[in-house]
Amino acid sequence: MKSTPKGMRLHIGLFGRRNVGKSSLLNALTRQNVSIVSNVAGTTTDAVEKPMEMLPIGPVLFIDTAGIDDVGALGEMRVQKTRQVFDRTDIGLIVAEAGLWADFEEAIFSELQQRHIPVVVVFNKCDIAQPAAEHLARFSEDGVPCVATTAETGEGVLDLREALIRTVPDEFINPPTILGDLVPSGELAVLVVPIDMEAPKGRLILPQVQSIRDILDNDAYCMVVKERELRDALDRLKRPPALVVTDSQAFLKVAADTPEDVPMTSFSILFARFKGDLGEYVRGTMAIENLMPGDRVLIAESCSHHPIGEDIGRVKIPRWLQQYVGGKLEFAHTQGHDFPEDLATYKLVINCGSCMWNRREVLSRIMHCQQAGVPCSNYGLTIAYSLGIFERALRPFPSAEEIYREMAPEISSTGL
Repeated sequence: MKSTPKGMRLHIGLFGRRNVGKSSLLNALTRQNVSIVSNVAGTTTDAVEKPMEMLPIGPVLFIDTAGIDDVGALGEMRVQKTRQVFDRTDIGLIVAEAGLWADFEEAIFSELQQRHIPVVVVFNKCDIAQPAAEHLARFSEDGVPCVATTAETGEGVLDLREALIRTVPDEFINPPTILGDLVPSGELAVLVVPIDMEAPKGRLILPQVQSIRDILDNDAYCMVVKERELRDALDRLKRPPALVVTDSQAFLKVAADTPEDVPMTSFSILFARFKGDLGEYVRGTMAIENLMPGDRVLIAESCSHHPIGEDIGRVKIPRWLQQYVGGKLEFAHTQGHDFPEDLATYKLVINCGSCMWNRREVLSRIMHCQQAGVPCSNYGLTIAYSLGIFERALRPFPSAEEIYREMAPEISSTGL
């Protein structure tokens, strides 16, 4: 892994009308011709992404969106793609022409504030006009950074960079740990990494690599084995490991070979906590008890790989769920940033481990499910529940285990 993955970068979205200079501003910020610039409104037809290192922030991802005042059938498609960017934006830049702030800009501002996304307001084209005094006073009073720029000449771009640095969310400056709090300094974690048809040739998948780095960052150490060698590896240790972490697909064998007094979980469950809301995922997973043959289930994958024979999302999870439910379920699949608006038609939404999404997008999807009244889970939790080892997989996480124990009697008493 030679560069920071997108899911670990600070996502900065540029929003505004067509032809206000969003693309010019992005080119000035990155000092590269990332986006095509033209006097013709609507030149940017889809979100343009530019990863870069922005010191002292670190790795960021700028997202230049199509103007969301677009019109026509094609325009509506562009607008829909732009709206998806809200779901993964950590900082929103609202770009407006100097002297112009109307209902359109106010609607974007309101959307970002409702989502608790930090905002920086940029009045561009200040060589033509100046920001209105009442607008500057309003944003100053609200504590919203406001910058005047002329993107084509670079005027005000340094001020914008400083405003971005001051606006970075605390959770990006002090990111959560993947498993550093579960494996104390000087202790050992055993990572079980199956090498099968889905394993990328010559490398490990992203959650495995990130977990290894997180262990080293927290002054612990790890042993990496395949599932067939786990029992022998544990027998060779002088003392038990602090934690065993497995790929969810090998849950049953790893659970059988790991002593009961050794905590065990999966990479996917670790990432449910790291990228999302583990407690909410636990609540959603237990809705599996409510599933009945014929119900619709949505499986959402963050990456767009080509499915192969025993694909986890298209073959294994559907098989295990249908065995648990005792009948056929209707499965739908989405990939990448696509997410259906008709969530209410599903009885359960299952996200993948989400290593390619940033945390904001995962939390946004959970929020959309909550608004639609649809339970939401992820791969590892769904697999553990379907295979009957849910409580054991939650044991390393006391608060999540407590949610399960509180809900389990209710499920039993209702007969669900």
